[in-house]
Amino acid sequence: MINVAVLGYGTVGSGIYDVLVKNNESISKKVGDDIRVKYVLDLREFPNDPVNEVLVHDFEVIINDPEVDIIAEAMGGLEPAHTFAVRTLEAGKNYCTSNKELVAKYGPELLALAKQKNKNFLFEASVGGGIPIIRPLNQSLTADEITEITGILNGTTNFILTKMDKEGLAFDTVLKEAQELGYAEKDPTADVEGYDACRKIAILSSLAYGLHVNFEDIYTEGITKITDVDFKYAGKLGLSIKLFGKSKKVDGKCYAMVAPFMISTDSPLYCVNDVLNAILVNGEVIGDIMFYGSGAGKYPTASAVVADIVDEAKHLNRHIMSIWSSEKLELEDIKSNKCKFFVRVAGNEAEKLAEVEAAFGKVTIVKLDDVNDEFAFVTEIITEADYEAAAQKVSDIKQRIRVEA
Repeated sequence: MINVAVLGYGTVGSGIYDVLVKNNESISKKVGDDIRVKYVLDLREFPNDPVNEVLVHDFEVIINDPEVDIIAEAMGGLEPAHTFAVRTLEAGKNYCTSNKELVAKYGPELLALAKQKNKNFLFEASVGGGIPIIRPLNQSLTADEITEITGILNGTTNFILTKMDKEGLAFDTVLKEAQELGYAEKDPTADVEGYDACRKIAILSSLAYGLHVNFEDIYTEGITKITDVDFKYAGKLGLSIKLFGKSKKVDGKCYAMVAPFMISTDSPLYCVNDVLNAILVNGEVIGDIMFYGSGAGKYPTASAVVADIVDEAKHLNRHIMSIWSSEKLELEDIKSNKCKFFVRVAGNEAEKLAEVEAAFGKVTIVKLDDVNDEFAFVTEIITEADYEAAAQKVSDIKQRIRVEA
């Protein structure tokens, strides 16, 4: 008998409990031993819910029970999750989590402690919800050198951008709809400002490159300034707009950023719409490989956590190796990163074109019949620094969006 405790009985925690109970027979067969949910921790009461049979309100009950082998956390936030994780591993128990904040900040520390105790700290659900990506990076792709990761890593922002694209709606209108549908929080800042995607690309980059990528060092730009007019221009160019979490190695240097990008139909990520997520990984040997599916939600995320529980149950007293050093990876300043830029400028094209070309050189002009008093252009491939310098020489720039080269 392998005993599991679940921390938190919210959306994901209740999903973990449901999956472990409803699929108990098949999960136990895959483990080769009986799996039992012995405890669920939550401060609240749940009248008439079967969880009451295992519900506790004090973490001490769980940590002091020698029969508990695995603790699965679905509370979110840094505390008390970090304290619980440390105490779990120090007590000789395995820990798994869907908590991206915890993993992004304390991943190296908790992995090192797990190794020291010959236990495991797993976090498959922290990046792609139900999409398996952590395990492939740790196991399936270990023969390759990862050169680039590009991901649509946040379902809320992808839903908003898809609706703006397909229905021509304004950002505020779609955000309100996303909140009504439960796709966006009452305070959507973490999603729409790119902070959620930032933590996720930091985790993926750390695993891909083996050194710790501090999410606070990653240039992050959200979608709040994207407008329905931007999508009209994108449509004229045959492009769409997606929020990317992106990291890549160029000549031994690593760049990472979160920002909206215009992308063409040639991109495998072009057709990733609504709340779905996708992660495109490039390796020197394998080339491009994409992982696609539900990046959030009760049961997709719970499925990934339960997969970690199964893995830990198979390795109760054997550490699963993960290459994520506590040594910090120094990111290059994105000013030397290269791409094309889409730029909107207020004013008359005939009057301002000379000014634009003097600053940016050769550009491709884009105009819309139903948009007056402005025009747009796309630059050649230039560095971020070159863009900033040129932009200082052009008055009345209204918008700038990177274009995937």
